[in-house]
Amino acid sequence: MGDALPTMHQAHLQQIECLVTLAEELHFGHTAERLGYSQSRVSQLIAALETRVGARLVERTSRKVGLTRVGAQFVKEVRPAYRALLRTFERARERAMRGALEELRVGFTGMVYEEVTSTFRALHDQHGVAVHTHDVPLGSPFTAVLEGEVDAVIAELPVHEPELTVGFRFPPQDQYVMVGAGHPIAERESIDLEELAKLDLLHRAGDGPGYWKAARTPPATPSGTPIPSTAGITTVQQGMALAASGMHAMLVCRPLTEQHTRTDLRYVPVRGLEATSQLGLVWRTGHVSPPLTALAGLLEQASPAEPLKIVT
Repeated sequence: MGDALPTMHQAHLQQIECLVTLAEELHFGHTAERLGYSQSRVSQLIAALETRVGARLVERTSRKVGLTRVGAQFVKEVRPAYRALLRTFERARERAMRGALEELRVGFTGMVYEEVTSTFRALHDQHGVAVHTHDVPLGSPFTAVLEGEVDAVIAELPVHEPELTVGFRFPPQDQYVMVGAGHPIAERESIDLEELAKLDLLHRAGDGPGYWKAARTPPATPSGTPIPSTAGITTVQQGMALAASGMHAMLVCRPLTEQHTRTDLRYVPVRGLEATSQLGLVWRTGHVSPPLTALAGLLEQASPAEPLKIVT
């Protein structure tokens, strides 16, 4: 029985693989060719799966192949788990190729710093941990880590959720307002915080917490004057394009101003907002792991005194 169990599980996986592929191809011959099976083997696997389910999953005529209602629902429910299993195998192969024993999935909201990527290399060399980076929507910094899609995210602070822990805080960065080259304040040496009420600031569109969005795009000046914000963005590049149009402005940190020098954009310091932009390494409370603590420790060791540099 001990030897038969893996064989049974392998057969079940082949049956599901066959049905999912057939649902995409809707052709037995193409399915067989794609999987490297004979057409008779495909038919056998589908028939065996139908026996296990206790219902017809595939309708086959001389003209076409289709899924029954039960088959379509079964594929809809099983496909995410099947693809997740494939991703698990792929990550295992990548770890084997890289010589890494473990892995971390780290999300980023827009920018990746050179100091961070060098720390990832050190994490692999010193601890055998491979890092897989994932793009996280600009206005939804915490959803992926809360839902377990990534192990941690490097995102702008603050973080107030008890479900999240800040494992490392990067050095604070000066903030600027980004405007088009023809904007009335484009050639100013600086502006006062109250003058933001004269601009139309871009805000991050997404499911980020209200307090977090307010920190990124203040709703009012210190005196209480509302700051207009009529447009949302989902990427930094979108924000730069809208700012360059002259209709909008956007608050950005120093590293971005140094990396993205363009003739159609200007970056103006805002008095009262200095050193208020800060990134953090954030993970789920209660889900810390040795690779995560090792990463936080390496970031602490590599914490630069100079402004961070963005990797292009």
